[in-house]
Amino acid sequence: PNVASVETYHPSFHKEAAMRMLNLVITTLCVLLTVSPALAKEKKADKKMDQQAMMELWQKLAQPGEPHKLFAGLAGSWTTQTKEWMEPGKPPTESTGTAEMKMLLDGRFLYQEYHAQMMGQPFSGIGIDGYDNVTKKYVTAWIDTMGTGIFIMEGTANADGKTITLKGSHPEPGGGKMSHRAVWKIQDANNQTFEMYGTHGHGGKEMKFLEIVYTRKP
Repeated sequence: PNVASVETYHPSFHKEAAMRMLNLVITTLCVLLTVSPALAKEKKADKKMDQQAMMELWQKLAQPGEPHKLFAGLAGSWTTQTKEWMEPGKPPTESTGTAEMKMLLDGRFLYQEYHAQMMGQPFSGIGIDGYDNVTKKYVTAWIDTMGTGIFIMEGTANADGKTITLKGSHPEPGGGKMSHRAVWKIQDANNQTFEMYGTHGHGGKEMKFLEIVYTRKP
């Protein structure tokens, strides 16, 4: 007999064919069971929020929260005591100054106008502090009479929100950059301290170079 007739009529051939078909079905089911949840998850992740839900979320995130309420408590007039360290191991230069603080845009940002001495020269600066509800980060932007750039730092706070640590960097005139770390301590509504630490160049050692103690005016 020819091969076709053997494959058609031999009992063992049908048994082997049935086994091969069963194995194929089982394998296919296993693949589908493995891939389907992943596809469903991907489809769910790709699903976009509808416009109404997006608007409601943005409206919620745009409202001032507890960090902004803490900032609002700092609005008012302040006197400042400033210390500057020019070199490690040497005593700081000390000066006094004033600061005016107020809230902007219905309690969303803290605005500061600062006037003092810096390196023996009259110095003025303007700062805007905020808390971004989306990124959950504190952000500060600073401009002053010692430069034409805008210095930006961002960071986080401790559990009670009264010690805020910020980080940033800026280019130096002679090349390279200076990395900064600021620690802003809000002791209460009448007392706060702002400390700055810096690292010059690449791989430099961090040193404290500025401390401003704020005391609310009577």
